[in-house]
Amino acid sequence: MRALVSVLVFSAVAAFAVPSVAQTVLKSEPLALAPYEVAFVQDASCPAGQVLKVTGAIRGLHRRKVCVAFAAEQASLAVATP
Repeated sequence: MRALVSVLVFSAVAAFAVPSVAQTVLKSEPLALAPYEVAFVQDASCPAGQVLKVTGAIRGLHRRKVCVAFAAEQASLAVATP
C-alpha cells in the first residue's frame, strides 16, 4: 500500500514538473475547448517541426492559435505503451 501511494505522489509531482511532456498531438482541432484549455494540433498551417497550439477562450472571444516548436521526443512520450 505504501508503494502504491508513493507511486501516485511521484506521478502527480512529475506531471506538474514537466507539463509539456504529457501533451497529445491531435490530427484536427477539437470543436469544444474549455476556456484557457490548450490543445496541440498537427496540420498543414504550420511549418515542418512545429504544431498549432490552440488555446480556448471565454464566450465572445476568439481562440488563440500560434505555431510552436514541438520536439519528436515529446510527441512520442504521449503515445508510450506500458
